[in-house]
Amino acid sequence: MSLQIRLNAELKTAMLAKDAERVGALRLLKSAIGYLLIEKKAESLSDADFVSLVQKEVKKRQDAIEQYDLAGRTESSAKEKFERAVLEGFLPKPLAPEELEALVNATITELGATSKKDMGGVIKAVQTKAAGRADGKSISSLVGKLLP
Repeated sequence: MSLQIRLNAELKTAMLAKDAERVGALRLLKSAIGYLLIEKKAESLSDADFVSLVQKEVKKRQDAIEQYDLAGRTESSAKEKFERAVLEGFLPKPLAPEELEALVNATITELGATSKKDMGGVIKAVQTKAAGRADGKSISSLVGKLLP
């Protein structure tokens, strides 16, 4: 089942259960997908594009949570945390640190990377292979640590 179909099914279930908070969070995601579809002039998104969009939305929520916490707005922060949790349900299971390190090492060997100059190519290749299961920040720091 594609992720877009799953989103529609979960939205319908939440509406039938009269779960207003969950409906709101799912509608926000559906709206973001609609805008991306208009931007891409497409009928549907691939699962990779869907995951990428969800990751961006999760990052927005994380940034908002940090700002609300700094301002002492606990109610707004709690709402954003709930939305983040709902959105994270659509993300694939993240790679364990050992799996990510093995993937980075394999990619470095595969590309023949020998110095920090090759870091960009390695990061890009790892992100493609990880397919949304690892964030760019952790990939970048691990590649920087493993390349001489």
